[in-house]
Amino acid sequence: MHIDDSHKEGDFLKVFQEVTRLISMVHDPQQVMDLVVRRLPGLLEVDAATIRLLDSGTNTFVLGAAWGVSDEYLSRSTIDSKEVMAALLQGQPTARTGIDVICDHDSCAYMSREGVKSAMSLPILYKGQVIGLLRLLTKDTRQFTEAEIAFAMSLAEQVGMTIANGRMFQEMENQVQFFRELRVISRLVNSTLDLDLILKTVVDKLPGIMGVKGCTIRLLHPATNRLELVAASGVSREYLDRGSISREDSIFKVLKGEPVAIYDAPNDPRVDYHEAIEKEGIKSILAIPISNEQEIIGVLRLLTGEHHCFTPMEINFAVTVAEEGGNAIEKARTYRKITLLFNQIEEHERFLQTILDSLWMQLLVVDPDKRVIMVNKHFLETKNCTEAETLGRHYRTISPWSSDDTTECPVSTVLVSRKPITVLHRLDEDGSDSKWFEHHLAPILDNDGKVSFVVEAVRDITDQRLLEQEKMERMKLQGVIEMAGTAAHELNSPLFAALGTAQLLRDDLESEEMIAEMDTIIRNLQKMSTLTRQMTSVTGFESREYVGETKIVQLK
Repeated sequence: MHIDDSHKEGDFLKVFQEVTRLISMVHDPQQVMDLVVRRLPGLLEVDAATIRLLDSGTNTFVLGAAWGVSDEYLSRSTIDSKEVMAALLQGQPTARTGIDVICDHDSCAYMSREGVKSAMSLPILYKGQVIGLLRLLTKDTRQFTEAEIAFAMSLAEQVGMTIANGRMFQEMENQVQFFRELRVISRLVNSTLDLDLILKTVVDKLPGIMGVKGCTIRLLHPATNRLELVAASGVSREYLDRGSISREDSIFKVLKGEPVAIYDAPNDPRVDYHEAIEKEGIKSILAIPISNEQEIIGVLRLLTGEHHCFTPMEINFAVTVAEEGGNAIEKARTYRKITLLFNQIEEHERFLQTILDSLWMQLLVVDPDKRVIMVNKHFLETKNCTEAETLGRHYRTISPWSSDDTTECPVSTVLVSRKPITVLHRLDEDGSDSKWFEHHLAPILDNDGKVSFVVEAVRDITDQRLLEQEKMERMKLQGVIEMAGTAAHELNSPLFAALGTAQLLRDDLESEEMIAEMDTIIRNLQKMSTLTRQMTSVTGFESREYVGETKIVQLK
């Protein structure tokens, strides 16, 4: 039954009071919309009501609440004709009848199947701005009067104000809650340098705070600059494995630093894998850039199980959490790099120390202040000391081959000249033979050409030195032997002649006394001949003690 003129003003007032009373009882915008679309059809004698809210991200109207129509009708792509939509965006209400017959857009079939014949479309305004649409539908042909349109417009404005106030009230409550939770998340993510723990904290805490289904974090890999999934909660492994999202339009926008709110995720062209999204039960998505103080390092996505228009405050809160998380992630990454670097340095030091310890020579490293900063195992064993007793001490206090005179110190020489040197040093020890050492000192230069360290390698060459001395002695004796052989060869000829002459003279002698003397001479000449013959065939010698420090050589 239509509202007649005699009673319409009173009825309008009652309806207005009823709606105002009802919507003043709740503060949640969704509850307000649900209440309005349920109560208005009975109060205004229409068959159905829908409310759509303007999504500023896509500049489209998304369903906020509906009553009296099917899901198929609500899923149509076009709400009304371009002419009607243009008037609504200008803040002007429209009322049309016969819309199932006179239809100039692609959703006529939906209206026909639904049986909708008349519609009053009203802009929902707040502070002069269109924030949504209220549509009242009838399944019979009905002419809406100007009074009805004016009243409905006033009612729509009241709904708009209530929705806006509800949003503000909800945002104030959420803001207090968000600040409280932000402190908790900030404290948690900044209390550790464990990257995995930081990521898990964000994806576990954020869905409960914002009332969403799930959360994912993808970070840009430093080497490939591709997004890689690093943490997730509230969604299945099948959904996470659906494929790369790097080419989605929403991701391109997020990586430029802009948050992207998607109301109808299963149908929005800004995201891919609509079938997987539908199967997972995801309705809306909020994508937020994760940044540190310098650059975008990843993407955080919030996923809802119900259609949801993300408010500016919700988006700002998510952005703040992402920034906090981004800074904590960067710190954790830096800490991980430093830890890895230290581990590599320690491994290199152990490897270097192993090499140094395997050397059969004493090795030590000295800084420009001539403080010992490294020694090898052979040095410690030779000096019979520990590493703790050695490191940090002055070079001259642990180097017995170093002179107290700094001008003669080989380390000082290398520090000044910046060139390697080799020094031979003889060490006389009490109660034992002297020892010889060879010191090779080499500078390690920095990029400016200054000496950073001096590496000294000390080798005991006592045995080598003794062998060289023995070799020299042998060479001297060999020369003597060769000279003796030469002299014997030269003596053989005159000696042989003298022996022959002496034998001839003996035969001519008659005096026994003279013969005896000549025999003595002949025997001596024969001995000399035997000696010279031995000298020419000598192959070796043997040194023997003689008198005092004198030694004699026995030829072989």
